[in-house]
Amino acid sequence: MRRALTGAVALLTAATLATGCDTGGTDQAAPAPTGSAPSVSPSASATPSATPSTSASPSSPAPKPKPKPERLKSGAKGERVVALQQRLAELGYWNGKADGTFGGQTQQAVYALQKAADLTRDGVVGPKTQKALDEGVRPKARSTSGRVIEISKKRQLLMLVNDGEVTQIFNTSTGSYENYEHDGQTYLADTPSGRFKVSRQIDGWRNAPLGMLWRPKYFNGGIAVHGAHSVPPYPASHGCARLSIAAMNHLWATDGIPLKTRVWVY
Repeated sequence: MRRALTGAVALLTAATLATGCDTGGTDQAAPAPTGSAPSVSPSASATPSATPSTSASPSSPAPKPKPKPERLKSGAKGERVVALQQRLAELGYWNGKADGTFGGQTQQAVYALQKAADLTRDGVVGPKTQKALDEGVRPKARSTSGRVIEISKKRQLLMLVNDGEVTQIFNTSTGSYENYEHDGQTYLADTPSGRFKVSRQIDGWRNAPLGMLWRPKYFNGGIAVHGAHSVPPYPASHGCARLSIAAMNHLWATDGIPLKTRVWVY
């Protein structure tokens, strides 16, 4: 008697608005989110015939696929990194000097590109990110005239726009939209949408109640564009728009966000 046994297993597996990051607590970032090709078995059959014929020879092994370029990520060095940095700069993704070292500035620029292309924000240049680079993916501006700083909360991008043309693009981190406690009250970490102007600035560290702000440019009460040591690729602030320390230094050095600059948040 023969017996057959088959089995299958299935696995089923309220808040008050705050005035910005310059109000209380510590401004720390949340933890960062972080097949083989089907083998083709040669199949060839030779049909015998009564008369001499040319029968199919055994299939030769399929040519080996070309090795895929190694993914570029933080710590990488060399000419491929130089090419990456130059291409990012060409498209407007600020990443400092093309020095051949994939450091924090390059990672920030890759985050920004991935956001613009609606890709996974991992800071690693794989096939999809490389394709976005090759295709020249860039975000579009909403403003059409004058100098405007546009902050897209959906994509978490900060853009410098001149007469409707995006000139530089930065990874930013805005309000986390989570509740937090300060002086016995509950607040919402929100970056309000609207149209504002840069009204004041501090050239140095601002030891604010909600944390340290580097060279802040205030545009809505206690809400500012400022430098921070942590700028993850997702919303994590108490309401401000964070940029990297290097990016903020660049904007001050080039007068990228002078007083009275219009700021659009959407």
